[in-house]
Amino acid sequence: MSPRIADIWVYLSASPLLGLTLTLVAYQAAYWLYRRAGFNPLLNPVLLAILMLVTALYVTGTPYATYFDGAQFVHFLLGPATVALAVPLYLQFDRLRKLALPLACALLAGSVTAIVSAVGIAWLLGAGEVTLLSLAPKSVTAPIAMGIAEKIGGIPSLTAVLVIMTGVSGAMMAKYVLDALRVRDHGVRGFAVGLAAHGIGTARAFQVSEQAGAFAGLGMGLNGLITAILTPLMLLAWTLL
Repeated sequence: MSPRIADIWVYLSASPLLGLTLTLVAYQAAYWLYRRAGFNPLLNPVLLAILMLVTALYVTGTPYATYFDGAQFVHFLLGPATVALAVPLYLQFDRLRKLALPLACALLAGSVTAIVSAVGIAWLLGAGEVTLLSLAPKSVTAPIAMGIAEKIGGIPSLTAVLVIMTGVSGAMMAKYVLDALRVRDHGVRGFAVGLAAHGIGTARAFQVSEQAGAFAGLGMGLNGLITAILTPLMLLAWTLL
């Protein structure tokens, strides 16, 4: 390490800028690799950036709390970014209105399937009650999923990890699954990705087209709402059986 780089590292390691700098550098490097690979879904930049950050924190011995002191600015921007999804959604309003009934049916089917499949598979594999409760909301965006998990007795931190894994795997696999099913319409593809892979899937959908991104944002938002309603009701029904 050159003296100049060493001096910069000493300064950053003692500053809240460390987390922000690491996050931006890791994502830019991950996105460069993603672009060089022709935007191959298997090289999802979020996954690559996470691996880079974990490696950097481990090698340097940096506590997560120190990292997050700087990275929380990026965390804060998730809120405005989510709200901004309303703009492309508004531009697709006429089509959304025509597809209201099919989208409602898809939303209900997708939400129920996400909850039942995750909890059912984990239960068959012998997972404990707390793990099952943490798994139930894994297909919605992290802030909502963590809130649901906390209310029903799950572990919010475990749910957050499961949410990220779901989003990354969904963004990586969605293209191949939808192509195999011969789903060509960008609106339908986007809604499915947003419903199953929340924010990370929505970001991937916007790279395909604005229409896919708008429908993905709708799927993500509505799935968060209906999952917050369905999960406690399904849990109550399960306890009564």
